[in-house]
Amino acid sequence: MAMEPSRPPLEVPRTDGTLDRALALVRLLRVHCPWDAEQTASSLVPHLLEETHEVVDAIHDGDQSALEGELGDLLLNLAFQIVVAEETGALSAASVTDRLVAKMVRRHPHLFGGGERQSWEALKAAERTASGEDDGVLSGLAKGLDPLTRAHRVQQRVSSVGFDWADPSGAFAKVAEELEEVREAMATGSESDVEEELGDLLFAAVNLTRLAGAHPTTALAAANRKFERRFARLETLARDRGIVLADAGLEALDRLWDELKQEER
Repeated sequence: MAMEPSRPPLEVPRTDGTLDRALALVRLLRVHCPWDAEQTASSLVPHLLEETHEVVDAIHDGDQSALEGELGDLLLNLAFQIVVAEETGALSAASVTDRLVAKMVRRHPHLFGGGERQSWEALKAAERTASGEDDGVLSGLAKGLDPLTRAHRVQQRVSSVGFDWADPSGAFAKVAEELEEVREAMATGSESDVEEELGDLLFAAVNLTRLAGAHPTTALAAANRKFERRFARLETLARDRGIVLADAGLEALDRLWDELKQEER
C-alpha cells in the first residue's frame, strides 16, 4: 500500500458558530410558547424522524432550496433534543460537541497525529472494548435500523474480523445459489420455507451490493425513483394512445415499457 505523504497534524477549530442561534431559539421557545414548553424528548421523536426523511427526499430530488429549508427543520429538532436534555442536567450543548470532536479525532488518527490510518470498523470495535460495551462483533447496533441498513451494518461488522468474500464474485455466486433455493422452495416448500429463502436471497443481495461499493438503501431508493418515473411515463404514453391499463394485459404493457427503456438508452 502506498504511503501517504507526511503532514503536520490537524487541529479542531474553535469558533462561536451560528449553529448556537438554533439552540438560543429553542431555549426562547421553551419559555414563551406553551406547545414548545410541553414537548419531551420522546414526544419529539416522530418529528425528528419525519424531518430526517424530508432532508433525504430533498437530497434525492436535487432541490437545493428545499434542502436548505429541510436542513433547518432538522437542525431545529436536533437543537430541541439538546435543549430538553440540558434542562434535565443530563448533558449540555458543549458536552455533545466535545464528545463529537473527541470521537472524530480518535477515529482519524492519521489526520490528528494519533497514529496511522485504521479501518472505521476496527476503531469502533476498539472503542466498544475500551468502554466495556463489547459483547461480540454485532453488539451495539442501533435497534431502530431498517432491515436493509441493518443487514448492511451486520455484514460490515463481520467483515472487520475477516468473515467476508475477497471480492464481489463470491457474493454474486451466493446470490445465484440463494435464487435457486427460492425456486426450489416455491416448487416444494411451505410458505414459511419460501419466506425464509427469500430472506436469505435479500441478505445475499445486500452483501453483493455492499461489496460492489454501494449502499442497499441508496441503490433501492434510486431504483424506486427510476421505476416510478418510468411508470408515470408509461401511463402518459398509454393514455395518449387510448390504451386502458387495466384492460391492456401484461404483454401490451411490457411492449410500452420496453419502448420507454429504449428511448432512455
